[in-house]
Amino acid sequence: MSQQLLNAELMPSQMKTKLDGFMHKIQSLSEILHINLQPFQADHIAMRINDAELAKQADLEWRKEAKVISNAQINGRPIMVLLFDQPLQCAEWQIECLELPYPAEGKVYPEQSWEHVEFVIPSAAETAEAYLQDLKQQFPVFADNWGGLAQRGVKVKLSSPKGEGERLNNPTVAFKYEGVCIKLHPHSLKKVVESEQSA
Repeated sequence: MSQQLLNAELMPSQMKTKLDGFMHKIQSLSEILHINLQPFQADHIAMRINDAELAKQADLEWRKEAKVISNAQINGRPIMVLLFDQPLQCAEWQIECLELPYPAEGKVYPEQSWEHVEFVIPSAAETAEAYLQDLKQQFPVFADNWGGLAQRGVKVKLSSPKGEGERLNNPTVAFKYEGVCIKLHPHSLKKVVESEQSA
């Protein structure tokens, strides 16, 4: 067991105790957005760690209860995706994967802990802009309140991250608010990884 990881409160057992509180914040943000996430798959949860050595230790500890399904280089750093042997259960969601990015050079997160949850809201959109339009159609109240999100302190980011060899476009719309982040995309991480492996 890594004492360093324990001291940083980043051991899997410690992270699990923080899950309910974190998901409660996610739920609150979804209410601000007027997007009901309950019917949708909570595809994966992501940790943020600032220190490469700690990330390596966390990686080893999580492998005791999850298996690596992807180790992709995205924007010049490894991002591990681990599939839990037993999904993390939280409220009505079962989270099946963990995203564990090694730290990016020069970027320091204010807190090392859970950072975002990604939900799958299916769509045929190929770009982040088209996906956002689709979300506005699926959630009319979200569309009505779109103009006021910035005033409420919600930051929105559109992106289309792609690992080497991925065939599946998985545009992302991310909402950040008070240290938590919800990311929405049309395909599950497992599906994207499968597209990578069949490339």
